[in-house]
Amino acid sequence: MLKSNYLYLLLDFISVLFPLAFSFYPKANFSKKWKYLWKALFIPATIFIVWDMAFTKMGVWGFNPKYILGIYIYNLPIEEALFFICIPYAWVFLYEALNHLVKKDFLASLASSITIMLVMLLLTLGVMNLQRWYTGVTFLANALFLLMLQWKRKAIFLSRFYFAFFFVLIPFFMVNGILTGSFIDEPVVWYNASEILGLRMGTIPFEDIFYGMLLLLMNVSLFERQQRVE
Repeated sequence: MLKSNYLYLLLDFISVLFPLAFSFYPKANFSKKWKYLWKALFIPATIFIVWDMAFTKMGVWGFNPKYILGIYIYNLPIEEALFFICIPYAWVFLYEALNHLVKKDFLASLASSITIMLVMLLLTLGVMNLQRWYTGVTFLANALFLLMLQWKRKAIFLSRFYFAFFFVLIPFFMVNGILTGSFIDEPVVWYNASEILGLRMGTIPFEDIFYGMLLLLMNVSLFERQQRVE
């Protein structure tokens, strides 16, 4: 039987296993785009790891020693650092796979409206919850990044991003559900109740959706930009 302290590492491994295996599919060989992917993975990973370290030190969240190996980078379990590489790889792979499989851009005419509604929602909730570190920082950072993409960068990939994000939510709820305590005795990652809204989808804090969205936005925007630059 697998020891419980391998759980988080196993989630990282399973999350990236199938996307990595299918990256060599001849008709849509994702591995040929790896040269565009490295900055798109490692720059956001660095930002989020520093953010994660700060919030861990502040007690905004923490990690259950029952489900980790006990190897740390400063105050982060090695599994948490790997999360910011493994999960984005899987997400960008899914984004690319959907672009290959679904040629029609279903949300092309709605992307600007979706962005405006998201920015308004995130700015409002962020400003109203400045006293909650996770809520305030996540929502405001997401809103500002969307504003930059939409009106400064004129990002044409946002319609494709929103379409893919609906599909990303399926594995997101599975992985984050386990990390936050679904199907297991205790959560792998715990949250300080005073730093979140308290609204949860099952065991997953509402903020996690937009934390994940911001990470994926950074990954995809850099991935798309690298392809345009060359």
